[in-house]
Amino acid sequence: MGGVGVWLSGCIILLYVYYLIQKSLARSRRLPPGTMGWPVIGETMKFYTRHPNLFFSSKQKRYGEIVKTRILGYPAVMMATPEAAKLVLVTQAHLFKPSYPISKEKLIGRSAVFFQHGTYHQRIRHHLQSCFGPDVIRDSVREIEEKALRILASWEGRPICTFAELKKFSFEVGFLLSCGVDDQVDKDELLQTYRAMEQGYNSMAINLPGTKFNASMKARKHLHSIIFGMVERRRARGIVKPDVLGTLMKDETLSSTQITDNVIGVVFAAQDTTASVMTWLVKYLSGNPTILADVKAEHEEIRLSKSATNAGLTYADTKNMPLTARVISETLRSATVLSFTFREAIADVEYNGYLIPKGWKVLPLFRNIHHNPDIFPDPYKFDPSRFEKQPKPNTFLPFGNGVHSCLGSELAKLEMNIFIHHLVTKFSWELLEPKSGVDYRPFPIPKDGMPMRVYRTKLNECR
Repeated sequence: MGGVGVWLSGCIILLYVYYLIQKSLARSRRLPPGTMGWPVIGETMKFYTRHPNLFFSSKQKRYGEIVKTRILGYPAVMMATPEAAKLVLVTQAHLFKPSYPISKEKLIGRSAVFFQHGTYHQRIRHHLQSCFGPDVIRDSVREIEEKALRILASWEGRPICTFAELKKFSFEVGFLLSCGVDDQVDKDELLQTYRAMEQGYNSMAINLPGTKFNASMKARKHLHSIIFGMVERRRARGIVKPDVLGTLMKDETLSSTQITDNVIGVVFAAQDTTASVMTWLVKYLSGNPTILADVKAEHEEIRLSKSATNAGLTYADTKNMPLTARVISETLRSATVLSFTFREAIADVEYNGYLIPKGWKVLPLFRNIHHNPDIFPDPYKFDPSRFEKQPKPNTFLPFGNGVHSCLGSELAKLEMNIFIHHLVTKFSWELLEPKSGVDYRPFPIPKDGMPMRVYRTKLNECR
């Protein structure tokens, strides 16, 4: 009997192993087509060093609209249709949580809104939405204008790295809307601390002395102390403001860490992508003289309407720039600085007959959608007139979509309108390397940050 029992047990084990193998094979047969690349690293190097259009389109041509790969050590599915983007970001968003490299989570802070999913995310997002509505950003026009005029004046007659300079501008605007003005905060120290911290965003999260990540974590600790000091001073003086810091402080359930994480997160979100879009905006205007002339005419009309009083721009003025709005939209489409977004499936998901397994990363490919000739004819031509009509739903996604869409989209467009107004009405410029290529950091920017030289064209001083 003992031998029979062992034999039966062995058969049961073999049958169970066979079942598991068949189940695994069935799952693998249902996975999207594609290659996973090298062990562990997968296709990460190609993903971050090749032109994103070439990487995505070559995959799409070979395998179709949904492709499997391995990025940053994780199995992933890339999806390149409006319908897929809608599924992941809107209709089934509860099945896909935000996902970022661990180094970025630790440096910005895991309590920041865009790392969250569920009730806490909804609460923080509700707070932040009130900080970036029209009523709040309307009151910031004068201060943003002053910053734009100051930085433009500092460029006069000298070669500059456009992207680096516009990062300074967008950082100042982002911090203004986040924390307002504090006379006990040294702006240069603040900027240097943030710059030291951001060096580790895409590094390996190894917090050992001598590593880039360790230096960034030290800077992050110092930045936390600066922001926490602002919180303490406001509480001591009974100061209440409608900025991000003040709004979060009203929620007594939030810890100082949660407040600081979200302030740093807002500054992070307000900086690189906005600066990159503005850099591309200048480049596209430089390469399209007819469009530039029309934009100048639009802004000259606004300037002349104020010449008698020498008044600054108003929020209403920034909403009365229809051609500029179309140029900005076409820049957002053409450059697509946010080529994709990372999500992670929190359950097995079926899509178009394929299985997206729980734990896999999911990447809606905004760049592919924006450069699909069936959606945007002649997609590599810079043509603002295509935005004379509203794009079809889920085809134009420069700020994402759904519950995790960018909260600061209106602020970013306001910055661009103000900056472009003063650039084209008071200055001219020349690109020092007009035919240069593209760098990927990991989002695309013109080579070397687009060096250029700026000249004043008006005799009047910046007000």
